[in-house]
Amino acid sequence: MSGTSRGKSFLIVPAAVALALLVYLAGAATWAWLAADALLAAFPPPSRASALSPAQAQVLLKIEDPTFYAHSGLSVANGQGVATLTSALAREVFLSGHRLGGVKGAVQTFYRSVFNCCKRIDFGRDVMALVLDARLGKDAQLALFASTVYMGSLEGRQLVGLEQAATAYMGKPLPRLADNEFSALVAMIKAPNQFHPVKHPAAYAQRVARVDAVVSGNCRPNGWFDTDYAHCGP
Repeated sequence: MSGTSRGKSFLIVPAAVALALLVYLAGAATWAWLAADALLAAFPPPSRASALSPAQAQVLLKIEDPTFYAHSGLSVANGQGVATLTSALAREVFLSGHRLGGVKGAVQTFYRSVFNCCKRIDFGRDVMALVLDARLGKDAQLALFASTVYMGSLEGRQLVGLEQAATAYMGKPLPRLADNEFSALVAMIKAPNQFHPVKHPAAYAQRVARVDAVVSGNCRPNGWFDTDYAHCGP
């Protein structure tokens, strides 16, 4: 094979991979757009008791999604990590929640399997986050996230949403939490089974102290992907 032929072969392979990726992402976007209404309708409307106060919303977004109201579903803001609140919610809505039937259900099963297999390199959820942001307003996203976020388990019961977590861990309803109590709940969101107040109190206390330092402004995330804040506390 001549040098020219080998050069063309090396160009064809990356081009084919890029084309396949574009087709895959275009399919994910189209499916998500068509399936969004049915999937969102499967979630019960957030209750008034699960509504966040403006101060609580500010704390949640400072830790989980600093540029939430400015981005279109994706962000690489300082301290953002690899997922926005919108992309986490997209995973719940499109890939983890209600199962569709028919052709849409078959496509959903395919995207579920790809994400479960290759989530670290799968951009399908990112495209779905863009679609979700276009289909659901920011305030509605925030309310849905607050009512559906996984918050670990206690005494064999899976806790879903900040309202359930407030009652289970703090012994009071969400609207009555003090600022430091709400920050302590937000500290769990990154890894609720690892930062668990009952099962792993030392790791939880360390995480809470670091989150408090960021919330108070006494410490800032050290780069785009710093969500551990190891330099911010004990």
